[in-house]
Amino acid sequence: MVGDVVTARCDTPFKEVVRLLEEHRISGLPVIDGNRRVIGVISGSDLVLRQAREPGSTGVRARCRRLLGGRARHAAAGSRGRTAGGVMSTPAVTVRADATVSEAARLMTERRVERLPVVDEDGSLVGIVTRGDLLRVFLRADDDIRRDVEQEVLVNTLWLAPHTVEAVVRDGVVTLTGQLERRSDVPVAVGMTRRLDGVVDVVDHLSYRLDDKHPQPAGLAVHGVADDWLRKL
Repeated sequence: MVGDVVTARCDTPFKEVVRLLEEHRISGLPVIDGNRRVIGVISGSDLVLRQAREPGSTGVRARCRRLLGGRARHAAAGSRGRTAGGVMSTPAVTVRADATVSEAARLMTERRVERLPVVDEDGSLVGIVTRGDLLRVFLRADDDIRRDVEQEVLVNTLWLAPHTVEAVVRDGVVTLTGQLERRSDVPVAVGMTRRLDGVVDVVDHLSYRLDDKHPQPAGLAVHGVADDWLRKL
């Protein structure tokens, strides 16, 4: 995401919004309140609709509606606004900062938006992500992704010895093969791998030695390698 976000307030004049878009060469921006909570989003289509409502622009208005479909009717109520609050689209479609790239891409597709304001757990704006940002992430080289899987997931998180699990990456699809100590480690490995930048999907070929999802009968508890070693002392 981009952390330095160009924003507007509800009372920002319409012409100032246009100036901001032109000056920063962007096609849209979020509208925030005094606590930096996102209350709406302004896009180029919102501005076109506003202009289409001006006297003498009947033909332009009809063309805009044909191009934008149902969104034109949804935004028409605010198209006469002279401020950002009058032309913005609400409610704003946002994404949490801890969402995965895949989740953000899916949300963009489902809601048919070109940009997503990124918010923290309190709903305050911390950045913005565009379709171009997401596409650049998926251009990461397979070797870079594999190194991230091995270091961040297998070593730093699961504390696995080298070659315990093999990570093979092809066109962004990661295949994990090997045996983990506990069954509960499998979703951790798959989930954390899926969240890495550039990962398109994860193929799970993992097995496990201990099934810690079900309690063991009394006296038959299964212990790990470290416990076996301690018993020999």
